[in-house]
Amino acid sequence: MSFSDDALALRDDLVGLRRDLHRDPEVGLDLPRTQRRILEALEGLDLEITLGRGCTSVTAVLRGGHPGPAVLLRGDMDALPVVEETGLDYASTNGAMHACGHDLHVAGLVGAARLLAAHRDELPGSVVFMFQPGEEGYGGAKIMVEEGVLDAAGERVVAAYGVHVATGAHGRFETKPGVLMAGSNNLDVTVHGRGGHGSQPHTSVDPVPALLEIGTALQAMVTRRFSVFDPVVLTITRLKAGQAYNVIPAQACLGATVRTLSHASVEAMIAETKRLADGIAAAHGCTAEAEFRVIYPVTVNDDAEAAFAAEVAAELFGDERFEAWTDPLMGSEDFSFVLEQVPGAFVFLGCTPPERDWQTEPWNHSALVLHDDAVLPDQAAFLAELAWRRLHRG
Repeated sequence: MSFSDDALALRDDLVGLRRDLHRDPEVGLDLPRTQRRILEALEGLDLEITLGRGCTSVTAVLRGGHPGPAVLLRGDMDALPVVEETGLDYASTNGAMHACGHDLHVAGLVGAARLLAAHRDELPGSVVFMFQPGEEGYGGAKIMVEEGVLDAAGERVVAAYGVHVATGAHGRFETKPGVLMAGSNNLDVTVHGRGGHGSQPHTSVDPVPALLEIGTALQAMVTRRFSVFDPVVLTITRLKAGQAYNVIPAQACLGATVRTLSHASVEAMIAETKRLADGIAAAHGCTAEAEFRVIYPVTVNDDAEAAFAAEVAAELFGDERFEAWTDPLMGSEDFSFVLEQVPGAFVFLGCTPPERDWQTEPWNHSALVLHDDAVLPDQAAFLAELAWRRLHRG
């Protein structure tokens, strides 16, 4: 069976839900209004619902009419602290914005829940619907994993799937086996010197030249100490030193985001950044502290599950609406915490309005990005079909 026709009948409801969420976005782990709207949308579906303790998550379990394994479908629900500039009649006005499409993720997952609940008696196993806050840097998936979302059906799920909308060809599904997205890491370097008067630098130990040299050396290091086949992207985004023009500060700091594609490169970065910072600081008569923090691990698709997701997309919508990536995306995603524990696949869905050129449109996180919610029926049908076929496979 195919869920595509049934999903079309849900289109108006799903679009309405998405636009309600878009008008009233919430940021972070505490999203009470979003949680309440999700619960309203799930009413009457005979689901076992659990609310999160460490965040306002919603876990809903649909138990099929026949015994079988459990699978998980995920949709994240938080917005970004971005002032929307789209001019849409349902644009947010509260200083936050669903600039990454999580409003579509919620609506698409609600649609999948409705589609599968309508066929509950024929379902051999259970489906766990994971409505997750705090994807945008807060690690909401990690919190939900720690609170037991993977075992919500009473046993560990055998597979997990998620869809992420993005600027791209309208209605095209994209993924790849193996490493799909980079790990996200933060680097902070603090150089300690001895402050003094700006007119007499020889009487102080100025940390600023040391910090600037460390910043330049970090950029060179990732091109000389790491293989181009396991690349590292390092971008310095924060610099902080003194506050007065005539005062040499006692310390200077930088912050950087570091994207990695393997555990080995993370371990190497931890060692190399400390070695580099210590050495350059010492050459200037200073000391340095380098703190490297793993925020999200690498997102890795299971090879078999990625092939399965590609097969489902092509069979449902046609070969022309699926594209296999050859290279990973250097952005990061906390669905990686789920895929560290169970096999699964994460899939992108292009949703740039079809009358626009997606190659020149603003990307996710832009205050101007436009996501066409006409893709919602296909998103819901795809998620439902993944769960249905995977459970029937056993």
